Amino acid sequence: MPAKKLKQFLDEAGVKYVSIFHSPAYSAQEIAESTHIPGQFLAKTVVIKIDGKFVLAILPAAQRIDFEFLRETILAKHVELASEQEFKDLFPDCELGAMPPFGNLFNLDVFAEESLAEDLEIAFSAGTHTELIRMEYSDFERLVKPTTIKFSTSKALWG
Repeated sequence: MPAKKLKQFLDEAGVKYVSIFHSPAYSAQEIAESTHIPGQFLAKTVVIKIDGKFVLAILPAAQRIDFEFLRETILAKHVELASEQEFKDLFPDCELGAMPPFGNLFNLDVFAEESLAEDLEIAFSAGTHTELIRMEYSDFERLVKPTTIKFSTSKALWG
């Protein structure tokens, strides 16, 4: 079960969370609709490459990454979306495209969109296309220690 590693990690850290099961959904917007969670409250995990290094970008489902703004903000030479083919082996316990935002479980740095920190809770894919985890944002921040910056705009182009 892909979510087992994540749940074990959360349990060992003493984090309270809720698992939400839903019908199969493959984009963040579909998941938001299926679970009746507004897109701005559902976080999606996007794998990007910063100067050739894989990194997780976590942002509200209803937003998209402004790659040029992010590149300029972090003073990188090149920032781009990674293809599923490129990152499929980085998340062996997860269904492709359903990675949780816990880069620390996969030895990846994490950038969190600053607007996520405005909410008390965060909901995200638990490693499958049928399960979400909802927990307090402060616990997520404490466990993952993401770099929190502004890097997204409204109107997602992908899920």
